[in-house]
Amino acid sequence: MTPARNPAPDGSVPVTPELADGARNFRLRMAVIDRESEAALDMACDRYGRTVHAGAAAAARAHRNRAAVEAYTTHLAPHADTLLDAARRALDELPPARHLAGWRAVLDGLAASAAEIRRALDRTDTPGSPAERAQHSTLWPHLAAWADHSFIASDLADQTKHHPRAPLTGEEQRTWTQRARAAQQRGELELTESWYTADGQPITLAHLVENDDSTLVALRGDPDAPGWQVIGHYAHEYEAGKALPAPVPPGVLRADVSRFNRPAPAPEVSLQELIRDVVEGRTAGDASEALLGAVQRGYISGPMVRLQELLETSGQFAGALETMQGRQIAARLAALGRQIEFLTREVEEAAEDLGATVAVLPPHRTPVLRIRPRPAVDTTPPTPPPRTSTPVRHR
Repeated sequence: MTPARNPAPDGSVPVTPELADGARNFRLRMAVIDRESEAALDMACDRYGRTVHAGAAAAARAHRNRAAVEAYTTHLAPHADTLLDAARRALDELPPARHLAGWRAVLDGLAASAAEIRRALDRTDTPGSPAERAQHSTLWPHLAAWADHSFIASDLADQTKHHPRAPLTGEEQRTWTQRARAAQQRGELELTESWYTADGQPITLAHLVENDDSTLVALRGDPDAPGWQVIGHYAHEYEAGKALPAPVPPGVLRADVSRFNRPAPAPEVSLQELIRDVVEGRTAGDASEALLGAVQRGYISGPMVRLQELLETSGQFAGALETMQGRQIAARLAALGRQIEFLTREVEEAAEDLGATVAVLPPHRTPVLRIRPRPAVDTTPPTPPPRTSTPVRHR
């Protein structure tokens, strides 16, 4: 299965809608396959996320792998190499920026995966045979790589279609920047959208409000740090989108994370179950065990420990934004994480003290029947109380 190449007369690779559309359709199909696979794998697990039906889980993965191969064959196989060629050509024309080396590495990895997929699909195996299932399983990481990262190739291929308008002149830029900074000090500069351009510059759209009149402006730089400038003003978002440099794909917090190759989640007990254990408990040890479950560390971490991990990870995300406000929020989340850590230790000590009381609930806390006994068939129902007449109030 060798994709056809159609070079232009000058030796360049023509950018056609089929290039980006094929990758986009493949990603959409893979998202559907991923959701269906997760639902099937969940059915093979118990309430804590542990696989209890190994055969059903294996069948779900085999179905996922086969569907992914079919999606690649349909949407990407005819265009993969041509798309990569167009993306590399566009990449060579971009101005220097920090992210270009990473993008080039992604394109090289996609090319290696495409070659591996092509070699595997050129070997025919009996449909449904163990050999075919093994082949599809081997190809899954390469298919997942295209589903995770082909958006970079698609975006690069689309970059050549965008022609931004010239920015404001120096005097206009100074005037609009002064107006925008004055509005920011009044609290009337409302930020609405942000992205990065191909040269690594951040662009932010904002509504500049003056005397009950709002103007859409574009800022270059960090709006919360000194040095940002207004580079344009527009009647609406559509006009701004045509005039401004096109956005490039945003980055990721961790480079090794894949949506389609997530690690198996660790078993965990939900907070609702721990609360129920306390409500249904009879001894101090029952409540103590539930509290200790909330602060348990390690592979099966409790909800309070997971909350601290969430705060730490969110703080890393805020810091990775590389903006002044992001750094401030990262510091706040770090402080909250330290408070959760202190609270976790306090809960752990209280749980141990509660367990050491060696006490049970007193017997006068009697349970109440939820279903009352029905009266016998020949029993006369009780006489209802007389209804008291109330005078009618007229208005």
